[in-house]
Amino acid sequence: MKIGVFIPIGNNGWLISTNSPQYHPSFALNKEVTLIAEEYGLDFVLSMIKLRGFGGETEFWDHNLESFTLMAGLAAVTKRIKIFATCATLVIPPAIAARMASTIDSISGGRFGLNLITGWQKPEYSQMGLWPGDEYFAHRYEYVAEYIQILRELWETGKSDFKGRFFTMNDCRLSPRPQAEMKIICAGQSDAGMAFSAQYADFNFCFGKGVNTPTAFAPTVAKLQQATARAGRDVRAYALFMVIADETDEAARTKWEYYKAGTDQEAVAWLVEQSAADNKSGDDTNVRQMVDPVSVVNINMGTIVGSYATVARLLDEIDTIPGCDGVLLTFDDFVKGTRDFGARIQPLMKSRQHALETV
Repeated sequence: MKIGVFIPIGNNGWLISTNSPQYHPSFALNKEVTLIAEEYGLDFVLSMIKLRGFGGETEFWDHNLESFTLMAGLAAVTKRIKIFATCATLVIPPAIAARMASTIDSISGGRFGLNLITGWQKPEYSQMGLWPGDEYFAHRYEYVAEYIQILRELWETGKSDFKGRFFTMNDCRLSPRPQAEMKIICAGQSDAGMAFSAQYADFNFCFGKGVNTPTAFAPTVAKLQQATARAGRDVRAYALFMVIADETDEAARTKWEYYKAGTDQEAVAWLVEQSAADNKSGDDTNVRQMVDPVSVVNINMGTIVGSYATVARLLDEIDTIPGCDGVLLTFDDFVKGTRDFGARIQPLMKSRQHALETV
């Protein structure tokens, strides 16, 4: 079972609460978290990209670093762990993204990969005059499909003459090319997103579901497997989960209830408003799940709450889902959470024994 950390590139991580740890992002913080993850043999770190936050009392995600430059810095100070940046495809031309990725591949010695997003929060782009219009919601996957094809051509051959609806390459060149195969991550959860990932991605991230229900997202993975079978490819799933751990189940649950009690309702209202702007997609998208009132305090990602032993047991259950290769973890307190995972949870996980042997 592979383990990754969704490092805190935005303020306050993934808890929209006045009661959760309050902090601004910094290179120093993300370096510390990443080095802890590497120390304990975790497999990868990923940073998102967010260009405008949700506001509210907590100023949620109003303070963010930039993903490519952050991961370039982390690539230079690590030795083994894989590094993934997120590319906002509406603001970075594909040929530039290809070159940036090739550069970080050089820095990391072949440990770099790329997460591609279509973009869903209109103000992130309209604030810069870069929103292509609301009709974009209907053809965003066609747009990113062309984007990926250009990336692949440049990385694999050093040249692209791609001609499409959205992009035109005229003897576009890239050198040096990546020294290792460049892996692409997408995060489609809808039928359309799954079909897209099955056709173009190497890995697909999906939301875990519920609190202490680690296998509840299994139907989502099954849907991905069906899509990859139709596409004739093998694309593996990774699930997004938040871990809230403590010495006892009761202590962990007390923290979780405290975080929920402090939900920043103004920031949540902004999230709900922006999610409603897309009237082209169905009800099965990531954004639709994010605004579910059941657990909007952490954008409804799957949540594992309990003692270190309970968390280890529940995470092991995820490893039983066919087609799921691992998890992408967030924590309430990233420094303590990552260290506790490595030192106190991972040794109790049957699915991580081989990884421990190599640390």
